[in-house]
Amino acid sequence: MKKHIIKINLDANSYKIIIGSNILSNIKRYFDTNRKFLIITDDNVPKAYIKKVRLALPRSYVFTLKHGENNKNNANYQKIMNNLIKHNFDRSDAIVAVGGGMVGDLAGFVASTYMRGIAFYNIPTTLLSQVDSSIGGKTAINMSKVKNIVGAFYQPKAVIIDTDTLKTLTEREFYSGLVEAIKMSATFDKRLFNYIKNCKDVYRHIDYIIYRSLLIKKKVVEKDEKEKGLRKVLNFGHTIGHAIEEAKNYRLLHGECVGIGMLYFSSPKARENIEQILRRYNLPTTCTYDKKKVLSLIKHDKKSKDNKISTIHVDKIGRYKVRTLSIEDIGKLLV
Repeated sequence: MKKHIIKINLDANSYKIIIGSNILSNIKRYFDTNRKFLIITDDNVPKAYIKKVRLALPRSYVFTLKHGENNKNNANYQKIMNNLIKHNFDRSDAIVAVGGGMVGDLAGFVASTYMRGIAFYNIPTTLLSQVDSSIGGKTAINMSKVKNIVGAFYQPKAVIIDTDTLKTLTEREFYSGLVEAIKMSATFDKRLFNYIKNCKDVYRHIDYIIYRSLLIKKKVVEKDEKEKGLRKVLNFGHTIGHAIEEAKNYRLLHGECVGIGMLYFSSPKARENIEQILRRYNLPTTCTYDKKKVLSLIKHDKKSKDNKISTIHVDKIGRYKVRTLSIEDIGKLLV
């Protein structure tokens, strides 16, 4: 199968994203193997993937986390740091994330802070992480019950996306990850939105959907690496979605919450289109939650300032507007 290669061009850190099938069996070509590697993963990642990576990286160690967003915390950050110190890692060595967004966020933050920064490679194995967190350099951990409150912008040396890893996802996990592609197309690309909406076999065409989605995010990240302006658009659906995700104690998946969150900031016509595509992929369009708790979480969102927050609205599919709302205004949208 054809491989797609995207080059991310940034002032100080440029890197390639390689997308295709059966890449894990040939990943050695993307690494400088004359160094030590710490492979960070979680217990949901099939051991066969880790075995392939270790075969390519003979001087490697593995640190396995328990799966789940709650484990992206300071305690595990410190355990990984101690592991690096134990094995005498220095600035010439590297971190490799193999797993979903939780693993990538934590591993990237470790790489950004150990000895003030060592090389980081990302091998995302879920659709959510492949479409969203694989690109852009956002790394973070959760603290004091606030999601991603401590982190850094830190770009990887390379991102390797093997779409064969998606075959081990449940249908729910796969469709939840698809929401990030829906999000990007809803704000920037009507043609991609309709392609996803009308696709007869999304599994068969997922390489193309990932590629097109990442081309959108590439343009945004290259123009606004540190999220000072344009990159905020990628938060469409996340303002309320993140809060619902945490308020529900992560019983709903991230993509499911973002999908619901998009509906609050869409015009009636756009909302109808987004609801249709969510239902097409068995994704929820509503849920029950504690309104006071959700509002409290939004108030403590890292993007909140002076009791106001910059929000992204979609009036027409493929177009967006930025509106600053007070926490009280957002409260009026909640049901």
